Amino acid sequence: MRTDTAVPHGFDAEHDSFRGELASVHKDGRRKWVYARQPSGRFYAARTLVSYVLMALLFLGPFVRLHGQPILLLNVLERKFIVFGLVFWPQDFYLLVLCVLTGFVTVALLTSAVGRVWCGWMCPQTIFLEMLFRKLEWLIEGSAQQQVRRDKAPLTADTAWRKALKHAVFFGLSFLIANVFLAYIISADALWTIVTAPPREHLPGLFAISVFSLVFYAVFARFREQACTLACPYGRVMGALVDEHTITITYDRSRGEPRGKLGRGVQDMPRGDCIDCGQCVTVCPTGIDIRNGIQLECVACTACADACDDVMRRVSRPQGLIRYTSEEAVRTGMPNGLSWRVKAYAVVWLVLFVAAATLIARRPDLDVLILRQPGTLQTTLDNGDVSNFYNLQILNRSNRPYTLTYRVVDPVGGSITALGPIGDVPPYGLVQSRFLLRLPARGISGTSTPVHVEVSDGGELVATVETSFLGIANEQEQGR
Repeated sequence: MRTDTAVPHGFDAEHDSFRGELASVHKDGRRKWVYARQPSGRFYAARTLVSYVLMALLFLGPFVRLHGQPILLLNVLERKFIVFGLVFWPQDFYLLVLCVLTGFVTVALLTSAVGRVWCGWMCPQTIFLEMLFRKLEWLIEGSAQQQVRRDKAPLTADTAWRKALKHAVFFGLSFLIANVFLAYIISADALWTIVTAPPREHLPGLFAISVFSLVFYAVFARFREQACTLACPYGRVMGALVDEHTITITYDRSRGEPRGKLGRGVQDMPRGDCIDCGQCVTVCPTGIDIRNGIQLECVACTACADACDDVMRRVSRPQGLIRYTSEEAVRTGMPNGLSWRVKAYAVVWLVLFVAAATLIARRPDLDVLILRQPGTLQTTLDNGDVSNFYNLQILNRSNRPYTLTYRVVDPVGGSITALGPIGDVPPYGLVQSRFLLRLPARGISGTSTPVHVEVSDGGELVATVETSFLGIANEQEQGR
């Protein structure tokens, strides 16, 4: 609820200029504080349910385990990513890029088809602000009207303790959220080790998490909707994704105009269904008037639709004056349809999704990589065999352990001598080790000899790895 302006009446000069200014910023750059009234209705109930499910997923993701692994992990330090049981290592970087690209196209497709459903229903910023912080604010400081009265009145003891409690709770929640996000990066076990250790042992980390907590606190306690309108790049991209065919929260001006208030003496005046009550404005978390049309600040949260439906019920008029529809449908009266652009996005999304799903389904459970150790030279042994040092990397993407054995099948007579653990591979494990590869001189051809190594688990062949042996045997050794 914007307290510094009157409830709008029609499309006057003030509202003709709405596209040239932000609803939460004065023309001179000062902040307009938005006191949003608590919404209620079918959309808000559905959005609350979705938000609580996503919030539970966000809070529990690093801590709930599936086959011994967290269901969500974004460990950029070790370059290990886990998404619902799927483990991505650096070798799977192309898959991760393809999945991220598919996610971006998914958001673009949804926005082109049904508006900013991501912003209003699924964005963590919106979920935390509207479903957690703002609800606590209403609980502690009262309704939007009570907050306005307290902020305009002189400071009292009652106002002071309420604000102190609110900001203390806000910072505590921000600190908790910062730690949860840290668990996504370093894992829940590493976070628990840090939390239970004396703070003096992790002073740099404590400083960093405090800074992040202050950033989260500033966003939810002060910056709020301006994070969406001024900082978030997606809000700017929306202008290129939304058009007149996009189905989003829209005011049906053909039915609502001309507006007119209910009262005596105005029954005979021609007017639409909009009674100009301003309820759609008072519940808007970004302070806009949806009746002005699609705007940058609108996050399609549906609060205005619920408020308008409630008013329409009370005045015995059809609901849906503000509803999910398109500007084209409002203008022409025709049913909503998908534009060619949405269909094109859908084709691109389908190709990306099928490609990502196919590559993920076909990738092997075990990756074995054998590379010659750089910077080392061949060694000729007493019996005439030639040896080279090799680096071994084994990547297990499954939830079962492996006990591996190795056999050089070509050239014949080759053997492997382990210089570290190369047999046991734990579930979802990454083993890096070294070994010495010995070849008979007669098996060496030229300066680079192809070598094939069979890798078995319990007698079952799981991989055949090809590498190169760099070395030259003298003629006497080759003739043996």
